[in-house]
Amino acid sequence: MIDPKIFLAVDNCVLSKRWTRPAEWMNLLKSMGVYFVEASADNECDPLYMGREYMLRWVQEVKTASENTGVKVANIYSGHGTYATLGLAHHDIAVRERIQNEWIKPLADIAANVGAGIGFYCHAFSDYVLQNPVVYRETEEDLYTRLADIAAYCRDNGIRTPGVEQMYTPHQIPWTIAGSKRLLKEVFRTSQAPFYLTLDTGHQSGQRKFLRPDIQMIKEMVNRFRINGYLDSFWLGPKSAYDLFNQMIHMSEDQEFDMMEQILQEIDRHPYLFAIESDGDTYRWLEELGCYSPIVHLQQTTGTSSSHLPFTEECNRNGLIYGEPVLRALEKAYQTPAQEGFPPKCKEIYLTLEIFSGTSEMNVDIMKKLQDSINYWRQFIPVDGMSLSEILKNNSKLT
Repeated sequence: MIDPKIFLAVDNCVLSKRWTRPAEWMNLLKSMGVYFVEASADNECDPLYMGREYMLRWVQEVKTASENTGVKVANIYSGHGTYATLGLAHHDIAVRERIQNEWIKPLADIAANVGAGIGFYCHAFSDYVLQNPVVYRETEEDLYTRLADIAAYCRDNGIRTPGVEQMYTPHQIPWTIAGSKRLLKEVFRTSQAPFYLTLDTGHQSGQRKFLRPDIQMIKEMVNRFRINGYLDSFWLGPKSAYDLFNQMIHMSEDQEFDMMEQILQEIDRHPYLFAIESDGDTYRWLEELGCYSPIVHLQQTTGTSSSHLPFTEECNRNGLIYGEPVLRALEKAYQTPAQEGFPPKCKEIYLTLEIFSGTSEMNVDIMKKLQDSINYWRQFIPVDGMSLSEILKNNSKLT
């Protein structure tokens, strides 16, 4: 059984627009006891915005600062710029090609140049795609093909663990456990190159809004709608199901059953729009897929949103994410037999604090919440590179 090495890292997006040069954020994180960084494209290293010549200088700055501080860029990650677009699933093939070949691959070149891994999220399915099962399947297959090409490119450039981040709504796949497994298998089957997930401990906040309703639930919603009018957040999936529902609320009760059956048929034609209860459980994700996640983004959450909260005493009091359960869930993932058709299980995992800072937030407050978060996780990972079994065995706090 693989016994992965565990490292604590920080995504430097928390420092963007404030500490922006490699020497600045490396020295800062070193002073806080962190020696591994996830360099976010949002913190002045985005190839689309900065250009090739600047990125070459950035690479040299990283190498120099790393030699001076002992801090290493473990991974490079995409940021909000490409996250805000349809990207690799754009309706225009020229845009898809540009994101794939003029953004992700140059970013992979940079990662290879500094000896880092790479992760990204830069695609979304438009509503037109979601409403058309045939188009959805075509778009999904095209995305897998592009991810497979990226996986092979990374392998050929010495990047061992490229991956895509899991999300939590139907228009941003993979967003369910089953869908994530399908992506891993399809990309690996096509490329025969390792390709992985980034699990995020706050990205289970949306799935339970999209559970599949049954007839009884639909009937209850009809009655409530007739009494109260419009219902917030009532999920039926495709527009065709909502159209039938809107017709049904004006029908007599003896006509309802046939209409409900039609609604369920429309729901069944669009299975990709629905999650199951366990898809909203962070620890279930870690137990089933943690061994295929070389990067785990750590954020505190109450389970209602992905707000990228810190691990301060106040946030932890109301939060769901804690060190011991996270590590135990990862242990369970490694104890589970390897799944056929999947890439090899990861030998290293970077538990990476992904804390956000507000535009008007004061620097001293950012520093305080980041240091508190680091201190919290250092209780569990006192030394970087410890094996998971060693951490679980030797850390007296894990009882």
